[in-house]
Amino acid sequence: MAEKVVNLYEAKTRLSLLVEWAAAGETIVIAKAGKPMARLVPMQRGRPVRLGSLRGRIRVPEGFDQLAGDEIEAMFRGN
Repeated sequence: MAEKVVNLYEAKTRLSLLVEWAAAGETIVIAKAGKPMARLVPMQRGRPVRLGSLRGRIRVPEGFDQLAGDEIEAMFRGN
């Protein structure tokens, strides 16, 4: 499908319609003075995250929630 291009004024006055188009799979480019400024795209429908799906696969150290941000970052980076 080709992208629809609308000017900023039209986007402001017809936002509800543009959102409906995007929800239906269209991609809308919003332009200002003919220059593309933004893109309105459909939401990606991902698989829902199942709670507990990592249970038994990872180990969280004791006191993890008490660590400072830089300590947590170092753990993720493998330092």
